[in-house]
Amino acid sequence: MRVFVTGATGALGRHLVPGLVAAGHEVTASTRTPGKMAQLRKAGAEPVLMDGLDRQAVITAVLAAAPQVIVHEMTALASLRSLRNFDREFAATNELRTRGTDNLLAAAAEAGTRRVIAQGYTGWPNERSGGPVKTEDDPLDSRPIPSAAQGLAAIRHVEEAVPAGAPEGIVLRYGGFYGPGASEPLLDLVRKRRVPVIGSGAGIWSFIEITDAAAATLAAVERGAPGVYNIVDSDPAPVADWLPYLAKVAGAKPPLRLPAWIGRLLAGELVVMQMTTMRGSSNEKARKELGWEPRYASWREGFRAWVSG
Repeated sequence: MRVFVTGATGALGRHLVPGLVAAGHEVTASTRTPGKMAQLRKAGAEPVLMDGLDRQAVITAVLAAAPQVIVHEMTALASLRSLRNFDREFAATNELRTRGTDNLLAAAAEAGTRRVIAQGYTGWPNERSGGPVKTEDDPLDSRPIPSAAQGLAAIRHVEEAVPAGAPEGIVLRYGGFYGPGASEPLLDLVRKRRVPVIGSGAGIWSFIEITDAAAATLAAVERGAPGVYNIVDSDPAPVADWLPYLAKVAGAKPPLRLPAWIGRLLAGELVVMQMTTMRGSSNEKARKELGWEPRYASWREGFRAWVSG
């Protein structure tokens, strides 16, 4: 099929594009950076320079490619430094998830593209009441942390607009990325003992190794009913379990422990929530309906492979 991938040089795109090409798809891939065009061409894609916030440029590029599938992976997270002021740090990404998504849906409508797959996120957007692991049928957080309210609204926009705006609209709620080209700053901070366990450490995290995330996205290109899918591994785990384990396999000392009130002063309310009350996510729907299985069913073997290189 003809597939148009936006955000193609990001953490996920750099694994997705070669996978699509290897599967026999004809790939057009966009980037905002002229210097990355050669990288896309080397991966086997036809590169296009495009700003996802320029509506006419998006429509022109999509019409020229005439894709059967559009994959929306546009973010602006390369310079992310802190989650203390989440909405300020994510302002550009929030814009890509709202206006950028609308631009792609408009282009898809003009080009007659039926299948649109968009990047979502799972973890802190989940409702923080009830059981520890959430499915796609569970609601998003009804009491967002004030510093991340705009971010949650942007994620909600993707989840509502894509299934409504395309005949085959799919949103992939990715868990926390790790692996080649993803989350190296986290590993560096863990080795420096700069990521403490805050409060109870009972917040549940759902991870996904980056090549597993790319494989799930490839599966969604080829099959699956419209709707929302959690793309996570099969082992949701509390911070108090996974963080000391990551430190151990990375050859670092055990993480420090801080009371929640100090964590709130140092890192902000969102980070404390992630460390103490966040809910995990189930991958049962994606495994069943996309016919996808993560190569790393647990972060335990995934972290070992990541750290060992």
